[in-house]
Amino acid sequence: MPKPSHTALDVIRNEAIRLDGDASDYDALLDSIGERSLVLLGEATHGTREFYRMRAELTLRLVVEKGFDAVAVEADWPDAYRLNLFVRGEGRDQAAPSAFDDFQRFPRWMWRNEEVLRFVERLRDINMTREAHDRAGFYGLDMYSMYRSANAVVDYLSTVDEEQAAIAKRQYAALDHVRDPQRYGYEAVLGLRPDCREAVRQRLLDMWTLAPEYLAADGRAAADAYFFAERNAHVVASAESYYRAMFGSRAASWNVRDDHMVQTLFALQEHLRALGSAGKVVVWAHNSHLGDARATEMSRGGEWNVGQLVRERADSEAAWLVGFTTYTGTVTAALEWDGEAECRKVQVARQDSYEALFHRTRLDRFYLPMQGDAANLLRDPLLERAIGVIYRADTEYESHYFMASIAAQFDAVFHLDETAAIEPLDTAATRPEMQPV
Repeated sequence: MPKPSHTALDVIRNEAIRLDGDASDYDALLDSIGERSLVLLGEATHGTREFYRMRAELTLRLVVEKGFDAVAVEADWPDAYRLNLFVRGEGRDQAAPSAFDDFQRFPRWMWRNEEVLRFVERLRDINMTREAHDRAGFYGLDMYSMYRSANAVVDYLSTVDEEQAAIAKRQYAALDHVRDPQRYGYEAVLGLRPDCREAVRQRLLDMWTLAPEYLAADGRAAADAYFFAERNAHVVASAESYYRAMFGSRAASWNVRDDHMVQTLFALQEHLRALGSAGKVVVWAHNSHLGDARATEMSRGGEWNVGQLVRERADSEAAWLVGFTTYTGTVTAALEWDGEAECRKVQVARQDSYEALFHRTRLDRFYLPMQGDAANLLRDPLLERAIGVIYRADTEYESHYFMASIAAQFDAVFHLDETAAIEPLDTAATRPEMQPV
């Protein structure tokens, strides 16, 4: 892999906007967004403090200055909805910490952390100065909560239609009596049990058919309650497909998940607009979900993602995709799935990567729009690093790098040379000096 030329470094230095650590850092981005209704804010890791903090600052400015009325995040729908009720001044939680209690699935630190806590408190403060119909919400796009979502559908139907609630219980009971979604998927694929595809789809069809009856009460409360239940029914249907797809190709399960997140995003926009809101949504998820997959090696494996689908399905001027990168520092991550959160040292980026190229500019922290000469120079593929909830420094190249054309992947990028680990709410992650790289 040839090293980028000095010309590339000079162009990046000329076009990048160095970050000063104040509100003006985001002025150029807000100017670029204009009247767009979707802003997708990525992250190179699921455990970096600065990425959460910057997305929070950007989102609050978008809410206040650009009229955005929702943030949708890479979190399970029912878990995030409890935070939605809190930030809108509804629900049973009187303080922010308890509103996080539904985040029980690994990795808890992704949303149960100090930066998200501060963000929801500030968003609630803004909302409490507004009329109820003008308050911004907090929503989850993900679909791992198959059983919790099934319970939520039954709970909703119990309040509006006891007969349908009883039918839903029978339909969902067939999913798994031991509440193990992977076991359900494995046995369904092998023919060891009947799969529940038709049952979960019928549940959705019945809810759509009976929606006019359920919405007869009219008003925001009835519409929100139905929307919450209907999306939970979608979660069950998507999760059922996902856990069967897990035992096929990686692309199949990945595509089910990202397609579900995009469906939820557009359904959320439609719901908000039906209530008279702008339907302008900020999305928080990993770079691997929000950068256009067609510009990465993912596409060669048959995978698509949220960024690609949004660009394909939305108006060409509707979305703005923003990536975040880091060169080194620390990150909160586990060594294995379901492992403990640890504060782990992040190795300096490989020299044949975008992160190393950005480091060589010696700008430290900057914002780079992909519309000028830099966009042309950065279309040549280089390695890009992705750290999720697991970080394995011992196999970093194989586990965490992929080829990408970053200028086609994103509309703009924030780069930070050194970053720090997110602080979980539950317990402090093991410090880097206490664990091996």
